[in-house]
Amino acid sequence: MKRIISGVVVLFLTIILSLSIFYPQASSFPEDRLLPDENCTVILVGKKASADGSTMTTHTADCGVCDWTWRYVPPADHKPGEKRKIYRISQTRTWPPEQGLKWDLIKKDFSGVEIPQVPHTFGYLHGVFGYLNDQQLAMGESTIGHRPKMSNPTPTPVFNITMLTLLAMERCRTAREAIRLMGSLAEQYGYGGEDGGEMLAVADLEEVWVFEIMPVGPLWTPQSGKPGAVWCAQRVPDDQVSVCPNESRIGEIDLNNPDYFMASSNVISYAVENGYWDPKSGQAFNWKKAYSPVEGSAKNDPRRARMWRFFDLVSPSSKFSPSLPNMEFPFSVRPDKPLSVKDVMNLTRDKGYGTFFDPTRGIRGGPYKNPNYEAGARLISDRRAEYTTVTQCRSWLPAPIGGLVWIAWGAQDTSCFLPFYAGVKTLPGSFSIGDHWVLNRSSARWAFDYTDFHVQVCYDLAMAEVKKAQQQWEDAVIEQIPEIDQKAFEIYRQNPRKVSDFLTGFCLNNADRVIKAWWQLGDELLLKFNHLSYYNSERRTVERRKMEFPDFWKKAVRIIEAFIE
Repeated sequence: MKRIISGVVVLFLTIILSLSIFYPQASSFPEDRLLPDENCTVILVGKKASADGSTMTTHTADCGVCDWTWRYVPPADHKPGEKRKIYRISQTRTWPPEQGLKWDLIKKDFSGVEIPQVPHTFGYLHGVFGYLNDQQLAMGESTIGHRPKMSNPTPTPVFNITMLTLLAMERCRTAREAIRLMGSLAEQYGYGGEDGGEMLAVADLEEVWVFEIMPVGPLWTPQSGKPGAVWCAQRVPDDQVSVCPNESRIGEIDLNNPDYFMASSNVISYAVENGYWDPKSGQAFNWKKAYSPVEGSAKNDPRRARMWRFFDLVSPSSKFSPSLPNMEFPFSVRPDKPLSVKDVMNLTRDKGYGTFFDPTRGIRGGPYKNPNYEAGARLISDRRAEYTTVTQCRSWLPAPIGGLVWIAWGAQDTSCFLPFYAGVKTLPGSFSIGDHWVLNRSSARWAFDYTDFHVQVCYDLAMAEVKKAQQQWEDAVIEQIPEIDQKAFEIYRQNPRKVSDFLTGFCLNNADRVIKAWWQLGDELLLKFNHLSYYNSERRTVERRKMEFPDFWKKAVRIIEAFIE
């Protein structure tokens, strides 16, 4: 009997200790590090690293409480002397629906600053940030943090990251143009407010760049004559891929190589003035070590697992170790195989299955292997996602047809990517409404949350049904895109103005059908798995055996019960 009790205690303690790996009690971050929330992951794919020659970026907007609405801003011509008002747009703020839409209410937060308007502004699609314009300029975002004394929460800086992306969408055709514009505006008018260290993936039909920007402290004023921001950009080699998991990614820089590096005039001097880098140290200047240092690895802090997991997925032959400090990972890597758009979508859905960080390992996922319980490790797919984007810029097609942004509402694993061409001239009305606190059946997002909620009850069984729907609605439209491209190109050759009507019709019709399908899918999951039974509608039978808890779960429960008794 003593041996049995001893064995049970050992087993129980083993379970507790294994769980403690996922709940580290002490952080290994330095005290002078301002940590960003673990919110957004960005993936970047060069044109020669993709299967079809497109450049790609992603953004997983993992917030859980943010405004999720999207809108289309049409192109416009402007008269000489017109001004562009600059607003203070919060990434996270929301308003009750009865007060109005966010993108109307932001006008109440006018900064008081107007800048000269340009003769023509491009049309574009945006959510929290600008994502794609009608010139095939695309973006994704990830918060990376900065040293605390660099923060500038005062009202002095005019620009934050959202406003910078919107202006780039309005005014720029290429990634380089966008980086120079955003950097120069931030330097002239100041950057900060609610925002701190931020990273943007900036892509066009030829190149993909990492752009990182940070404030320069609360004492900055325009009268100082100094730049109101510090920023740096590095190009991802065409045959490589990169990632930003809420960590600065740019290391040593070579400003004598403008094809791969750009930076603000104070990129080094600001670090020297503030003691972040000593030119007499004998060490090369390193952007991330100077301005946004992060200690730790995936192994000793599972919150940092995304970096390792991405490189392990795209380049398993490199055999990167989870023990490798995150600061030591390469900026980019050649993937073992070119990535298709579906491959990239799958990367955004990754839960780390089969790895040390598998959230369903042992009994962690419960009887139905649910990866969305609190497991401690932070991987690419996150249940808090507002939406996820995958952008494609395709050089072999005219801009209205070549640019694509795929949008998946809510949690990546239970959602469906919907394509929208750069040439569309409207978005579904259901994209512009809804929030977390009021269930709204007219909101597109709620259709996907509705299905996601019912999946959580018996995850692995319900996901089998979701994957069938994704195959029907997501995989099928991916296969259909070349046909739509060809039809659109034929229309474009005859009359470029008519192509927008065709593309808009296709995208709206597809979105409408998928949204309806996901409301129906939620209904079907509720019916099929109601009361933790399996209701077969065709046979009008209840097949309880399909819902029985697996043996491993029953055994674990018996062991714990024996220990408690």
